[in-house]
Amino acid sequence: MADRRGLVARTYLLKRPTLVAAAFCLLSFAAFLAAQRAANVSMIDLMVYRAEGWTARTGGDLYAMRATHAELPMTYPPFAALLFIPLTLVDVPEMRALATGVNLALLVVLIHLSLRLVGRPLRLPRPAVALALAAVAVWCEPVWTTLRYGQINLLLAALVLWDLSRRSDHRWAGVGIGVAAGIKLTPALFAVFLALCGLVGAGQRLWRTGRLEGAWNHWLRRAAVAGGAFLGTVLLAALALPHDSRNFWTAVVFAPERVGRVEDTANQSLRGVLARLLHTPEPGFGWLLLAAVVTAAGLATAVAAALAGPRRLPAAHAWAVVACATTALLVSPVSWSHHWVWCVPTVVLLGTEALRRGSALWWAGTGLTALLFCSYALWWVPHAPSERFELRQSGVEMALSAVYPLTGAAVLLLAAALAARALRRPVPRPPVSPPRAVETAVSRRRAPLGPVRAQAATKE
Repeated sequence: MADRRGLVARTYLLKRPTLVAAAFCLLSFAAFLAAQRAANVSMIDLMVYRAEGWTARTGGDLYAMRATHAELPMTYPPFAALLFIPLTLVDVPEMRALATGVNLALLVVLIHLSLRLVGRPLRLPRPAVALALAAVAVWCEPVWTTLRYGQINLLLAALVLWDLSRRSDHRWAGVGIGVAAGIKLTPALFAVFLALCGLVGAGQRLWRTGRLEGAWNHWLRRAAVAGGAFLGTVLLAALALPHDSRNFWTAVVFAPERVGRVEDTANQSLRGVLARLLHTPEPGFGWLLLAAVVTAAGLATAVAAALAGPRRLPAAHAWAVVACATTALLVSPVSWSHHWVWCVPTVVLLGTEALRRGSALWWAGTGLTALLFCSYALWWVPHAPSERFELRQSGVEMALSAVYPLTGAAVLLLAAALAARALRRPVPRPPVSPPRAVETAVSRRRAPLGPVRAQAATKE
């Protein structure tokens, strides 16, 4: 009797994968919240956001403000401060609980959008897969640190992916990228990517036809919408906070040192790696040159993958998006470890490729990438703001504190190789359907004979 009940229970659960995944996700999230409470997380960045919202609400000087015991300054565009004003309307405990809940929900949304971006049909319902993956992804270092600090990285990534996973002809496609860039400038590289795709596509059409007719394509339209949305955030902030807007766009935007110590092990950008490699807090012109080269190579890879198209490169659009995101993280003056929440779409893409190819090598690469982002390896090295250990690291410590840029560079190289190989292939032609008259004649010829026709055929 007990065995029969167990069989019925297992059958019931297997027929409801979304329910099972939801239960697994809730258990994982509950354990995560317990671990964060045991770690006594400060959510210090959320407190800074609240201070920024209060300063904007009361008419103070945003970029002269210092918040929390660490005296952290405002580094985002002034439009972000307008969005943070609602944080001042609730008490701090409620604000922390609300921010944590929203971030956990955004993690599920980010994975759902990543699955939609890769476009692979799933045997299981997409919500079930998203919930199951979220239960695991919440423990990776970038996501853990995002929730620990109360950061907005998941929101920015979700805005961009929501935009890029929509239909290309949607009238509002591009708004998400523009708004994300208005909150923080780094997502603006996606608008540049869209514009380059549109320009290259228009150039190809002009080369083939010799006419500019039809050169305005969906890439250019989406880039224009993103630019318009970004400009809207700038104008709105200029109207509401004219002094702060002028201060940001004329001075603050050119002062990346406001963000923090460049050599800090948490800075997982090329500039941080170079500072630790050269044992200097300011890598200078060398970083600018390296960033320019990586930007050009990364954008070229993203554009090539996008224009290769899904008929030559499965999940071409996803490879383009991941390449662009990785490029932005590498070349930004400061990319804290929690900015690398883009590891989630990256691992989803690699896992999809492994599933499609059925290759042990691809599965090993997917597992290794996930392991590196869950290893917390960058925190294994000595680090203390007062001691500045990062300026005298050994070779092994440098490698550990560069784990995300090294992984990102490997992903970029892989995307470049796949895009280059895809572009060398001819575009496969879609199967040609036979004319309707011919198809009808063939079907009649192959149809079984009725009793009258069969008798006539026998007589013949």
